[in-house]
Amino acid sequence: MPSFRTVRRVSFTSEQMFDVVADVERYPEFLPLCEGLVVHERKAGEAGEELRATMTVGYKAITERFTTHVVLDRAQNLIRVRNLDGPFTHLENQWRFVAAGDGCDVHFAIDYAFRSAMLSLIVGAAFDKAVRSYTDAFEARARTLYGSPAGA
Repeated sequence: MPSFRTVRRVSFTSEQMFDVVADVERYPEFLPLCEGLVVHERKAGEAGEELRATMTVGYKAITERFTTHVVLDRAQNLIRVRNLDGPFTHLENQWRFVAAGDGCDVHFAIDYAFRSAMLSLIVGAAFDKAVRSYTDAFEARARTLYGSPAGA
């Protein structure tokens, strides 16, 4: 099963980065392969705000939709995502934001498996490349929203 983990130090606060990642409705504006996102439900949960959202991703002539359950745990600076349906048999990812110096360390982890071997062959490499660029995309989004950090 493909997986990817990274830790990246950014010059934005953990609160700022949490807000950027939690603003899922804006993903189509900056996230690679994301063509649309609809939030179907938002509610208070045990660990924070929970939502159910469907993302539309596209690569060349292929378009897929998948629905996830997202937990926005602001108290722990943690965002957890798990697959509910779509082209994956398994999809889980987690964001954790840890204050560090004048910014924070962004911890990102994702594990996934496509339902179809053919789909994995066709879009797997593009999806993997996009996933590996997510921290870049979110940092660039933070720069757009908050400006360049001092000294950057």
